[in-house]
Amino acid sequence: MDLALFLTSQVLAVGLVFARLGSALAFMPGFGERVIPLRFRLLVALVLSAALAPATPVDAVTIDSPLLLVPLLAMEVTLGIWIGVTARIVMSALQFVGYQIGLIAGLANAFAPDTGAFQGSTMIADALMMAGVALIFASDLHHLVIAALLMSYDIFPLGQIMPGDLAEQIVKAVGASFYIGFALTVPFHVMGLVLNLGMGLANRMMPALPVFFVATPVLVAAGLFVLIVAAPSILEGFLDRFAAWLGTMRF
Repeated sequence: MDLALFLTSQVLAVGLVFARLGSALAFMPGFGERVIPLRFRLLVALVLSAALAPATPVDAVTIDSPLLLVPLLAMEVTLGIWIGVTARIVMSALQFVGYQIGLIAGLANAFAPDTGAFQGSTMIADALMMAGVALIFASDLHHLVIAALLMSYDIFPLGQIMPGDLAEQIVKAVGASFYIGFALTVPFHVMGLVLNLGMGLANRMMPALPVFFVATPVLVAAGLFVLIVAAPSILEGFLDRFAAWLGTMRF
């Protein structure tokens, strides 16, 4: 057997695996964070692709014309981007939770720009996102991410793509992200309803009471207290839903 032909076919096979895995890891939560330098992300994707290539159903590629490889690479890159973007959409539920907490707790009040959305809500959302990324690795969920990438070849065989199904799943991912985010913020909605109702009743009984100046510190303190108590459940709920999607890649 010609050694050059054999090595070329193996390199092309690894290249096809890298097209899907590298595209997915570029957007995947944890692996594709912008705080990680691009060269390190690229190196991780290359190493994983080379290591996992024998475990994938991608056989040695022998193509006489290189142009025949372009459509195959395009489909693999599209599938990889879809996997990574869908995972990122699910991850955005934590960001939605952070902004909702800031809104309910009075940290995104238009009448208080010093504690507005650009500070309070953004800080909470960033903290939840950072905690979620850290827990992905701390709970070994990144192993499930790698297993899901291998499983993607069973769901999407090499060279086959279903644009309609991909678009439908993206729409469902957006809906699921909003649902997860809203479900995780239920304690804060209950807290906000009770406190605002109490402040409204207090204002009715004491019209001279400066409700805004009294309610703001109460809402902020109560919101931070509920966040401290509910943060473990919020992160656990997100990780469970994220792991469930990784297990099936569908909603």
